[in-house]
Amino acid sequence: MTVSKSIPTELLDTLLSDYQKPEDLIGENGLLKQLTKALVERALEAEMTEHLGHAKHEAVTNPSGNARNGKSRKNLKGDFGELQLEIPRDRHGSFEPQIVAKHQTRWTGFDDKIISLYARGLTVREIQSHLEELYGTEVSPSLISSVTDAVADEVKAWQSRPLEPVYPIVYLDCIHVKVRDTGAVRVKAVYLAIGINLNGEKEVLGLWIAQTEGAKFWLQVVTELKNRGVQDIFIACVDGLKGFPEAIETVYPQTAVQLCIVHLVRNSLNYVGWKMRKRIADDLKRIYQSATVAEAEQQLVEFEAQWNGDYPSIAQIWRRNWSRIIPFFDYPPEIRRIIYTTNAIESVNMSLRKITKNRGSFPNDEALSKLFYLALMNISKKWTMPLHDWKAALNRFSIQFDDRMPNH
Repeated sequence: MTVSKSIPTELLDTLLSDYQKPEDLIGENGLLKQLTKALVERALEAEMTEHLGHAKHEAVTNPSGNARNGKSRKNLKGDFGELQLEIPRDRHGSFEPQIVAKHQTRWTGFDDKIISLYARGLTVREIQSHLEELYGTEVSPSLISSVTDAVADEVKAWQSRPLEPVYPIVYLDCIHVKVRDTGAVRVKAVYLAIGINLNGEKEVLGLWIAQTEGAKFWLQVVTELKNRGVQDIFIACVDGLKGFPEAIETVYPQTAVQLCIVHLVRNSLNYVGWKMRKRIADDLKRIYQSATVAEAEQQLVEFEAQWNGDYPSIAQIWRRNWSRIIPFFDYPPEIRRIIYTTNAIESVNMSLRKITKNRGSFPNDEALSKLFYLALMNISKKWTMPLHDWKAALNRFSIQFDDRMPNH
């Protein structure tokens, strides 16, 4: 184990002998910045000595006759702002510094700060302003773009990574965003697939930007999931996606397509003002929390009698989709609770909408995929625990889908 050496108190006292205010220590030309410069340049000189085999002003001892050949200047960006360093050179140009590599213009970790800010939805201009305010350094838009563009390969690898063989539930959700396409701004649909695996853990399976609508598009999506290792999905919760039932029946003929209750309630509440939302939501809850289809139908009749005068569109939505709602009542309460889990969908939706609200439009599909991927990575870091009461739900899944449940 390496033991860190303590800095002598006398040396610290000497360094701080002129200290009067914080700027003397951490300011633009403060002691910390000066120390960093001095220590890095000293380390570079030590690396050069190791490379050549002789110290500065000593006789050349290496067989090739290589020796020091002045210095070059380099500006490094980092937490302390910009730091100008003098990098020693050798005559043969064979010196490869380790502490500050050739072509390096930023301290390790500085790129991570740019990516972190980008993932939180800050625009290029906002990132520039933030870094200048915090570190007193100017960062060009091209630098920010090059740093974030490096994520593109990660996105491709993530989108093609192998998946689990079985997902008891997969939610499909959609977010609409503006993207510049062939010179015009278009509203595009970004679809997310969020799976619940056999451990009860949430996982974003992928994201797709729809270029077309209908069965053809969805056939591409479910075929991709199949090719990435998904052998079976018990229940797919969707929001009335055109062409999806036909596509999933082609690839996963045993999968039950269930209209997502979360989406249904959300769409219903779009017709209601804020003051009345809780009352309407409570009355809708009586419908989908009914024990049987017959009881749910009775609750819907009572909802119509109470609210059709003020909100006729809500009951119409439920009536129009009733045949795709009622399979929900075939499942026991443990599975119903998992199907109706707002956390899996709503928190992701809310987070993604938050990072896109300040942007007029995205320059292209790649920029959109890049930002959503980084945001999803941030969101999924919080998914450290299985869903609440997952064991009870898994037992029910084992009974309900006995012949399809793998040994687990």
